[in-house]
Amino acid sequence: MVFTPRLAIAALLLPALVRAADPCAAIAGQPFVLPAKALACLKSFPFNETLKQNVLTNIARVFDFYTFEDFYLNSPPPFQESTTDIRADIARINATTYATDYDFNRAVYNFTTQLNDGHTRYFPNCYTTFQNLLPTPLVSFTLSPSAKDGTQSVFIAPDTNTLIPLIGPAFASFLSPTGPSPFNFTHLAGSRVLSINGLDPYAYADVIAKTESGNFLDHGVRVNSVFGSYRITGTDFSQRFGDISGPAFPDRDSLTLVVELAGGEKETVVVPYVADYLGAPFTDSASFWEVNCAANSATNGVDLKASSSSSSVTGLTRPPTKRLPRASIIDTAPSNAIGLPSPFLPTLPPQPGSTGVIKSFILPGNKTGVMFVGSFEGDFVQFQTDTDSAIKVFQEAGVERLLIDLTNNGGGFVCLGQFLHQYLAGTGFQSTNRANPLAQKIVAADIALGLNNNLVFYTADNFAFLNNTQMPASHNYITPSVPFHVNGTRATDQTSQRFLDTCDEGFSVQPPATPPFDLGNVAIVSNGNCASTCAMFSTLMFERHQTKIAIFGGKPGEQVQYKGMAGNQVLEWADLDTEIKTAGVKSDPLAPPDLLTTLAHRHNWRIAWSFFNEENPIQYQSELPQFRFAYTNETYNNPQKLWLFVYVFYQTCWSIWAQVDLVFFCMSGIIEKSSCLIE
Repeated sequence: MVFTPRLAIAALLLPALVRAADPCAAIAGQPFVLPAKALACLKSFPFNETLKQNVLTNIARVFDFYTFEDFYLNSPPPFQESTTDIRADIARINATTYATDYDFNRAVYNFTTQLNDGHTRYFPNCYTTFQNLLPTPLVSFTLSPSAKDGTQSVFIAPDTNTLIPLIGPAFASFLSPTGPSPFNFTHLAGSRVLSINGLDPYAYADVIAKTESGNFLDHGVRVNSVFGSYRITGTDFSQRFGDISGPAFPDRDSLTLVVELAGGEKETVVVPYVADYLGAPFTDSASFWEVNCAANSATNGVDLKASSSSSSVTGLTRPPTKRLPRASIIDTAPSNAIGLPSPFLPTLPPQPGSTGVIKSFILPGNKTGVMFVGSFEGDFVQFQTDTDSAIKVFQEAGVERLLIDLTNNGGGFVCLGQFLHQYLAGTGFQSTNRANPLAQKIVAADIALGLNNNLVFYTADNFAFLNNTQMPASHNYITPSVPFHVNGTRATDQTSQRFLDTCDEGFSVQPPATPPFDLGNVAIVSNGNCASTCAMFSTLMFERHQTKIAIFGGKPGEQVQYKGMAGNQVLEWADLDTEIKTAGVKSDPLAPPDLLTTLAHRHNWRIAWSFFNEENPIQYQSELPQFRFAYTNETYNNPQKLWLFVYVFYQTCWSIWAQVDLVFFCMSGIIEKSSCLIE
């Protein structure tokens, strides 16, 4: 008998339906619930061996396309924390019987998360429907630049009392004296945190960074992800809770903090988590499964040859009319965007080109322009026109220096990263994809079928030869494959021939013939949470033009890379499946099966190779920023004050490279002492 998704649903739900009390029905329609009740709902679906085999078979065969698999056997320093045997991990999970379907999916989630590659993750839609929120979000900073030693500490965010109300009245009601989880957080705002669950706050941050944060190869960047910070979500300023204060699962009821209040008194507080429901409306276990878990029209890919005449193709994560490669991460939890409290929004007038993901400003004195590039997602054309508008206004105003803020930029369209680089400076990276046997069959089939880049990513006309001329669609760039000895391990991987992206053909705005600014006057700031396309852009600027980069935050005494993770292109499962089906090789025994449940399963499909060492992916090229600053209580969530701080530093130090000034900043603790790199 063929095991269909509907039969899978019935097999899973029958035990839940006969229970006297349905834990999902008990919380239906509630935007916020106690974590224990949310977890009871998620654990109400029994373990199912058929679903386990479906997921693990799919994952094992998708990993055949994963460009970095063999690097994990012996991850190079300073990334040793990510070392693992991926195939052994899959076998271990396969050999385990789990109590519930949630426990199985959580095991797979944990395994992919600890790869620390945001391009290669497993998010089961069914079980990432709740996010825990802590009403005392935690941040890390030094009290002020004038502190004697600049010592950093962990604090309950000083803006807590203006941030928490932005979650909405239902959240406040939940914590009110008559609510399900009474807790008064107002007197705790700005308190120094002395311990978290009995550990030093930074030791606890290390645990979360090692076991839960994921997404970023560098441990120091993951520590920054643990704490709250500002960002752009969509096209709006917002404040990220961080991985301690906004974990992805409702598996903790509370966090025990020892704090030092403003008056110096110490207090032990048990802070309750509140589970925020992010999924579709449901009424009981059956409907919860139906809307959040069961496979739907977008779960798996489609054969675009049969659908190419349609203006709307279901099952795709991109439009079928033109390939637009993406390189982006999915944040730890699909959190509701919470706005940046109004006192911390920039007060400088926004410049033209500030309605999308880019926010542009001119700092006092009219000599420094700021572009806060929140992501490389959004409107593909608007990103280009906004860049063009902002820089032209900067030039008209006499701006001589450009500061680019990449804080919490999760990446996006590969070609938008290359557009921004080309607008400022030049060209992109060499790239390859993995030449496994099924990938070679896909390319051969695409050529035989006469397919091109209007339908698929695998055809050669998506790419250019190393002389920057576009490959013809009929060119087989993956056969014969090129052997590559990975990282001194026993593994010898097979890659395609090297190629470049063909982004120029898709630009709506022509980059200028000459750079609009002296590249020595361009600087980048971020918190290191700069992923995918963002990481490739910043690496291009650093490696090709020695652009000065400053990183804020991190754990005192630990290094922080300036890029979080730097693949080249990510394929979602539906995209890879579409490549397989459109090539007509779905029946091949190497092809992953269609999924029976809905989940976000993604993998890094292409490698970008470093200019410093063309035998090393930029993902594994350890590159530290020239400067590292501690956040202060004024800059941790206030982008304008952070830019003004950098402006002052730029004026006094970056422009003249006076070492006495650098020593002052280092010794005062304004710059993290372990990262004072002086040229």
